[in-house]
Amino acid sequence: MRKSVIFILTAFLSISLVYDLYAEPPKEALSLQDAFVKVSKDVGQAVVSISTEHTERYQTRYYPFAQFEDQFSNDFFNDFFVEGPQREFKRIGLGSGFIINKEGYIITNEHVIHGADKITVTLPDAREFEASLTGSDAYSDMAVIKIEPKGELSFAKLGNSDDIQIGNWAIAIGNPFAFAVKNPEPTITVGVISALHRSLPMTDKRTREYSDLIQTDAAINPGNSGGPLVNIYGEVIGINVAIFTLSGGSEGIGFAIPINAAKKIINDLMQGKKVLYGWLGVIIQDMDVNLASYFGLSDKTGVLVSKIVETSPAEKAGLRPGDIIISLDNDIIKNTESLIIALLKKSVGDKVTLGVTRDSKLYSVIVEIGKRPEDAAMVAQKKTEPQVTKKSAKSWRGLEVTDITAEIAQHFKISAESGVIVLSIEPGSPSERSGIRPGDVIYEINRTSVKNIKDYSLVVDKVSGDALIGTYRGYVVLKEK
Repeated sequence: MRKSVIFILTAFLSISLVYDLYAEPPKEALSLQDAFVKVSKDVGQAVVSISTEHTERYQTRYYPFAQFEDQFSNDFFNDFFVEGPQREFKRIGLGSGFIINKEGYIITNEHVIHGADKITVTLPDAREFEASLTGSDAYSDMAVIKIEPKGELSFAKLGNSDDIQIGNWAIAIGNPFAFAVKNPEPTITVGVISALHRSLPMTDKRTREYSDLIQTDAAINPGNSGGPLVNIYGEVIGINVAIFTLSGGSEGIGFAIPINAAKKIINDLMQGKKVLYGWLGVIIQDMDVNLASYFGLSDKTGVLVSKIVETSPAEKAGLRPGDIIISLDNDIIKNTESLIIALLKKSVGDKVTLGVTRDSKLYSVIVEIGKRPEDAAMVAQKKTEPQVTKKSAKSWRGLEVTDITAEIAQHFKISAESGVIVLSIEPGSPSERSGIRPGDVIYEINRTSVKNIKDYSLVVDKVSGDALIGTYRGYVVLKEK
């Protein structure tokens, strides 16, 4: 009897498990699945694959006596023999983009179409169009291209990236491997918003820096660049721009430009206008514990002005090195990133009120936003060993400095002519602990200008206690011990 009861209970449990396996999923899961499917259908039809071609040419030379080649004959033939035929090869690029209106305007990244001689757009239904470049902006890494549509076009709806929160659903759409799978239909990957206001500095492989990015763990692979990042409602909240990877593929850390930051730029690019960025003309740095203590502040909030560009809006408004900016209009400035974000919301010609702390007093400074000047071209210089032709000052707190000569400027690749340059740092000294390093140019000590070794020696002889050192990388506090 007992065995019969056990058998019946076992059979009942087995039937229950089988029933559970085949039971319908919870309604919430089905609803979420339906939302993903809807986003895929609605937005996916507006996502395009972009391929680019850039033709590069190089000159060949014909050496009739190559078997007798040496350095002398190379120079001789280069000067006197006929050049060979010009060769060319095509460099191919791939990326994604998305259509934003029925007229055929498409958003993508500037780096996707940079230098392209030909841009080809493939729609999810396999229609192909040659696109024209309407406008591009390298600073924001954004571009607008246009196709001449034949028939109806699906287009994506732009959302509001200011409303997103960490933990919201994020759906990345693009064509990362369209060339390999030979299918123009886009790929979707799903994740969440992992973080907001992220920055990516320049690296050897990335030639531009980004700020105020959305971070997501939705898989973003090479080729996704320029595609949309959308919310659960199918609204575009960002433009996929980069991944952080050690393997070359997605590792769960992807980044997108917030769509609200892009909207004004998109509008300018659609009209073929050059994008203008606001500029104060200040070199700024984040506060740290030592700087906050030196200035008598209770915390590290704000940004420290280390240099003022001559004839800039900041100089005209009366800002000074050593000022601490704590607000811009109604925005609290916590660090350099928050100041950059606040400035990006402003236009050239706008007047803003800066809250500034100077000598422990609070001031309001009105500045008219100027136009950011074009970046100066970087001139490569041959590295040479420095030759100290002027007298060095005696070591002070572990610092060895000297006047700036042409040879030293060339060696350290600096353009400064005024100040003293740090040649070496004594290990374990206060200077090493402060973060000063060889190649730094010191132009100020305790708010006193230092133009040369003579100025430097006079100033350091009078310094006692902690010293505020002005370098072209920013201010540092050099402690006495």
